[in-house]
Amino acid sequence: MFAVIRTGGKQYRVAKDDKIVVEKLAGEPGAMVELSDVLMIGGDGKKVTVGAPVIDKAAVFAEVVEQSRADKILVFKKHRRKNYRRTRGHRQEQTVLRIVDVSPTGAKPKAAAAKAKPKPEDKPKAADKKTETKAKAPATKKPAAKKEAKADTKKKPAAKKPAAKAKAKTKPKSKE
Repeated sequence: MFAVIRTGGKQYRVAKDDKIVVEKLAGEPGAMVELSDVLMIGGDGKKVTVGAPVIDKAAVFAEVVEQSRADKILVFKKHRRKNYRRTRGHRQEQTVLRIVDVSPTGAKPKAAAAKAKPKPEDKPKAADKKTETKAKAPATKKPAAKKEAKADTKKKPAAKKPAAKAKAKTKPKSKE
Protein backbone atom coordinates (compact mmCIF):
# COMPACT_ATOMS: atom_id res chain seq x y z
CA MET A 1 0.00 0.00 0.00
CA PHE A 2 1.28 3.48 -0.82
CA ALA A 3 0.18 7.01 -0.02
CA VAL A 4 0.87 10.52 -1.22
CA ILE A 5 1.39 12.84 1.73
CA ARG A 6 1.97 16.56 2.09
CA THR A 7 4.44 17.98 4.59
CA GLY A 8 6.58 21.09 4.54
CA GLY A 9 4.82 22.38 1.42
CA LYS A 10 5.95 19.37 -0.63
CA GLN A 11 4.34 16.08 -1.64
CA TYR A 12 5.92 12.66 -1.18
CA ARG A 13 4.90 9.20 -2.42
CA VAL A 14 5.59 6.79 0.45
CA ALA A 15 5.15 3.12 1.27
CA LYS A 16 5.98 1.02 4.32
CA ASP A 17 9.72 0.99 5.25
CA ASP A 18 10.58 3.92 2.93
CA LYS A 19 13.04 6.54 4.17
CA ILE A 20 12.34 10.15 3.23
CA VAL A 21 13.96 13.49 4.01
CA VAL A 22 11.46 16.25 4.83
CA GLU A 23 11.51 19.78 6.22
CA LYS A 24 12.15 19.85 9.97
CA LEU A 25 9.47 18.24 12.13
CA ALA A 26 9.28 18.27 15.92
CA GLY A 27 10.48 15.09 17.59
CA GLU A 28 13.57 13.35 18.89
CA PRO A 29 15.18 10.41 17.07
CA GLY A 30 13.11 7.31 17.80
CA ALA A 31 9.86 9.26 18.29
CA MET A 32 6.71 8.39 16.34
CA VAL A 33 5.19 11.07 14.06
CA GLU A 34 1.68 11.03 12.57
CA LEU A 35 1.32 12.66 9.14
CA SER A 36 -2.39 13.35 8.62
CA ASP A 37 -2.27 15.29 5.34
CA VAL A 38 -2.85 12.22 3.12
CA LEU A 39 -3.78 13.26 -0.40
CA MET A 40 -4.09 9.80 -1.98
CA ILE A 41 -3.98 6.11 -1.00
CA GLY A 42 -3.63 3.17 -3.35
CA GLY A 43 -2.18 -0.27 -3.82
CA ASP A 44 -2.95 -3.83 -2.64
CA GLY A 45 -5.22 -4.36 -5.66
CA LYS A 46 -7.77 -1.86 -4.34
CA LYS A 47 -9.17 1.18 -6.06
CA VAL A 48 -7.11 4.35 -5.63
CA THR A 49 -8.68 6.82 -3.20
CA VAL A 50 -8.09 10.50 -3.89
CA GLY A 51 -8.91 13.17 -1.32
CA ALA A 52 -10.50 16.53 -1.87
CA PRO A 53 -8.00 17.89 -0.81
CA VAL A 54 -7.18 15.29 1.91
CA ILE A 55 -8.63 11.92 2.88
CA ASP A 56 -10.54 12.06 6.16
CA LYS A 57 -9.21 9.82 9.00
CA ALA A 58 -6.30 8.53 6.89
CA ALA A 59 -2.82 8.82 8.38
CA VAL A 60 0.76 7.80 7.75
CA PHE A 61 2.89 6.89 10.75
CA ALA A 62 6.65 7.44 10.65
CA GLU A 63 9.59 7.11 13.00
CA VAL A 64 12.10 9.95 13.30
CA VAL A 65 15.48 8.51 12.34
CA GLU A 66 17.60 11.67 12.43
CA GLN A 67 17.43 15.44 12.82
CA SER A 68 20.10 17.04 10.61
CA ARG A 69 20.89 19.90 8.28
CA ALA A 70 21.09 19.89 4.50
CA ASP A 71 24.16 20.83 2.47
CA LYS A 72 25.13 24.48 2.47
CA ILE A 73 23.89 26.64 -0.37
CA LEU A 74 25.42 29.98 -1.28
CA VAL A 75 23.27 32.98 -2.13
CA PHE A 76 25.24 35.51 -4.16
CA LYS A 77 23.90 38.92 -5.14
CA LYS A 78 25.66 41.30 -7.51
CA HIS A 79 24.94 44.55 -9.30
CA ARG A 80 27.40 44.98 -12.09
CA ARG A 81 29.45 48.16 -12.27
CA LYS A 82 28.12 49.26 -8.86
CA ASN A 83 30.69 47.55 -6.58
CA TYR A 84 27.85 45.63 -4.89
CA ARG A 85 28.44 42.02 -3.93
CA ARG A 86 26.85 40.04 -1.08
CA THR A 87 27.41 36.39 -0.23
CA ARG A 88 25.24 34.51 2.23
CA GLY A 89 25.21 30.84 3.19
CA HIS A 90 22.23 28.79 4.33
CA ARG A 91 21.72 25.25 5.66
CA GLN A 92 18.12 24.06 5.85
CA GLU A 93 17.16 21.92 8.84
CA GLN A 94 15.65 18.58 7.88
CA THR A 95 14.26 15.40 9.40
CA VAL A 96 14.87 11.87 8.13
CA LEU A 97 11.76 9.66 8.53
CA ARG A 98 11.20 5.92 8.18
CA ILE A 99 7.60 5.09 7.25
CA VAL A 100 6.19 2.56 9.71
CA ASP A 101 2.62 2.20 8.41
CA VAL A 102 0.08 3.63 5.97
CA SER A 103 -3.37 3.56 7.56
CA PRO A 104 -6.55 4.43 5.61
CA THR A 105 -8.56 4.41 8.86
CA GLY A 106 -6.08 6.36 11.00
CA ALA A 107 -5.52 3.44 13.39
CA LYS A 108 -2.11 3.44 15.02
CA PRO A 109 0.21 0.63 13.90
CA LYS A 110 0.47 -2.44 16.13
CA ALA A 111 4.27 -2.42 15.96
CA ALA A 112 4.39 1.05 17.53
CA ALA A 113 2.01 0.08 20.33
CA ALA A 114 3.91 -3.14 21.03
CA LYS A 115 7.23 -1.32 21.10
CA ALA A 116 7.77 -0.81 24.81
CA LYS A 117 10.26 1.52 26.41
CA PRO A 118 13.47 -0.23 27.52
CA LYS A 119 13.50 -1.04 31.21
CA PRO A 120 16.17 0.69 33.27
CA GLU A 121 18.77 -1.70 34.62
CA ASP A 122 18.84 -2.43 38.31
CA LYS A 123 20.85 0.27 40.04
CA PRO A 124 23.66 -0.90 42.33
CA LYS A 125 23.15 -0.33 46.03
CA ALA A 126 25.05 2.38 47.88
CA ALA A 127 27.29 -0.19 49.60
CA ASP A 128 28.32 -1.61 46.22
CA LYS A 129 29.28 1.86 44.97
CA LYS A 130 31.61 2.40 47.94
CA THR A 131 33.50 -0.82 47.32
CA GLU A 132 33.81 -0.04 43.59
CA THR A 133 35.36 3.38 44.24
CA LYS A 134 37.92 1.93 46.66
CA ALA A 135 38.95 -0.77 44.20
CA LYS A 136 39.66 1.72 41.42
CA ALA A 137 43.15 3.21 41.26
CA PRO A 138 43.45 6.95 40.74
CA ALA A 139 43.88 7.86 37.09
CA THR A 140 47.08 9.57 36.06
CA LYS A 141 46.87 12.65 33.90
CA LYS A 142 48.63 12.62 30.56
CA PRO A 143 50.40 15.78 29.44
CA ALA A 144 48.23 18.04 27.31
CA ALA A 145 51.18 19.15 25.18
CA LYS A 146 50.99 15.99 23.06
CA LYS A 147 47.34 16.61 22.20
CA GLU A 148 48.08 20.19 21.15
CA ALA A 149 50.99 19.06 18.99
CA LYS A 150 48.73 16.55 17.20
CA ALA A 151 46.09 19.22 16.64
CA ASP A 152 48.66 21.54 15.06
CA THR A 153 49.83 18.89 12.59
CA LYS A 154 46.35 18.31 11.23
CA LYS A 155 45.56 21.17 8.91
CA LYS A 156 42.40 21.49 6.89
CA PRO A 157 42.89 21.85 3.14
CA ALA A 158 42.05 25.26 1.77
CA ALA A 159 38.78 25.55 -0.13
CA LYS A 160 39.28 25.51 -3.87
CA LYS A 161 37.78 28.35 -5.85
CA PRO A 162 36.71 27.79 -9.44
CA ALA A 163 39.22 29.25 -11.87
CA ALA A 164 37.95 32.03 -14.08
CA LYS A 165 37.92 31.30 -17.79
CA ALA A 166 40.84 32.93 -19.51
CA LYS A 167 39.96 34.81 -22.66
CA ALA A 168 42.27 34.23 -25.56
CA LYS A 169 43.58 37.54 -26.88
CA THR A 170 44.11 37.77 -30.59
CA LYS A 171 45.88 40.52 -32.46
CA PRO A 172 43.89 42.23 -35.19
CA LYS A 173 45.35 41.85 -38.63
CA SER A 174 47.07 44.98 -39.84
CA LYS A 175 46.48 46.31 -43.37
CA GLU A 176 49.68 46.77 -45.33
